[in-house]
Amino acid sequence: MPYTALVTGASSGFGALTARALADAGHTVYAGIRQTTGRNAPAVADAEAYAHQHGVALRTVELDVSSQESVDAAVASVTAEAGRIDVVVHNAGHMVLGPTEAFTPEQIAEIHDTNVLSTQRVNRAVLPQMRERRDGLLLWVGSSSTYGGTPPYLGPYFGAKAAMDHLAKSYAVELSRFGIDTALVVPGSYTSGTNHFAHAMHPADTATAEAYDMLYAGLMDDVGKALAALAPADADVREVADAIVRIVGTPKGERPFRTTIDPADDGSERVSDVADSVRADFYERIGMPDLLTPRA
Repeated sequence: MPYTALVTGASSGFGALTARALADAGHTVYAGIRQTTGRNAPAVADAEAYAHQHGVALRTVELDVSSQESVDAAVASVTAEAGRIDVVVHNAGHMVLGPTEAFTPEQIAEIHDTNVLSTQRVNRAVLPQMRERRDGLLLWVGSSSTYGGTPPYLGPYFGAKAAMDHLAKSYAVELSRFGIDTALVVPGSYTSGTNHFAHAMHPADTATAEAYDMLYAGLMDDVGKALAALAPADADVREVADAIVRIVGTPKGERPFRTTIDPADDGSERVSDVADSVRADFYERIGMPDLLTPRA
């Protein structure tokens, strides 16, 4: 069944790949991109060219997840044109690189705004129509760092992605009786194919960062090499987009709650399996197992 999907953070990386893969699968896709007439105009042109070349329904919409006004306008525009939004892919995110102490509180707040609060803005804009229809899917793109290995110098990002994971779990049960489905896709550390590291935020407190360099010089290069060595040579970032397509195409009530795609195998899947099992057992114990599955 073809759906109308809105993908946030779709100018590059997972977002752009997901938007194209969903469109290739026959869905009508709106790639949410900020600054569509500015620095991301080339990404808009690329999406339009892809849609024309492949004959798919891939469109772009101005969407800055840090602005409720922009989010509201994007959701209204898509709804007016397509009639409804069936699927939201919460993909927008921002990476950081550097010692945690060297980031100012304002920087950490900014990271949480992009990775966590953005999902709340989008949800508040789109959920009223989903609740009214008693149908829909929220698909959250998380991080294996929530339950797996956590290399140094990425702390603010890891904290934000873990917060998003817990928000998604709460939404899952609170929306289940409205017939709205929830799925988490958990990518591991792909060292190529995305712009996460190229566009990463660096610490504003350079003096503190330099103090760390006295003992940790070259640390991130070493971590990057180690992660690349853990992943198989054929690791392909498109695996994440393919997994999202499979989940969207799975009937409501049969979709997996969490899907991990981790070529480096940092242990996330093993720990999250236990955590998700404990979560399911808890809802059985309090007599509310129905909250774990969206109502038909």
